[in-house]
Amino acid sequence: MATTDRRVRRHAAQLEKADLHAAGLPEVLQFMRLLWALVHGLQTRSKRMTQDMRISGPQRLVLRIVGLMPGISAGTLASILHVHPSTLTGIVQRLVTQKMVKSSRPDSDRRVLLLSLTDKGARVNAVRRGTVEAAIVDALRGVSTTDQKSTQRVLTKIADCLTRGL
Repeated sequence: MATTDRRVRRHAAQLEKADLHAAGLPEVLQFMRLLWALVHGLQTRSKRMTQDMRISGPQRLVLRIVGLMPGISAGTLASILHVHPSTLTGIVQRLVTQKMVKSSRPDSDRRVLLLSLTDKGARVNAVRRGTVEAAIVDALRGVSTTDQKSTQRVLTKIADCLTRGL
């Protein structure tokens, strides 16, 4: 435990030093470095979650949304996640292989793929500790609704600008 505490303090000191060095950067570069830190943090937590829970961050997000919207179509889910349907296909296939999600095609339109959780998927979906989502909940604790909505607007605008024209 003491080793972990020392590691956390050392990391905090490194971040403080990096912030001092970055203070002279133009505002856009300061913003971008925070976005890179966010991406790195998401990837790191996702890797840890994969080791601990056998499910990645993107898979977890799909699982959570399917759990909240049973019978959602793969196309609608791709739209919600702002990803191309082909990107979602791999994630869904892995969840189906792991027996966490089941898929079906309605007789009315065999092109549509409907998704729902299996019993195993529902159990994994119920886990809250150690997930990317739990870290985000912790980070947002104490942040005002106004600040959260402002942040969502800024991140949405950045995501739209980054994906425009792809």
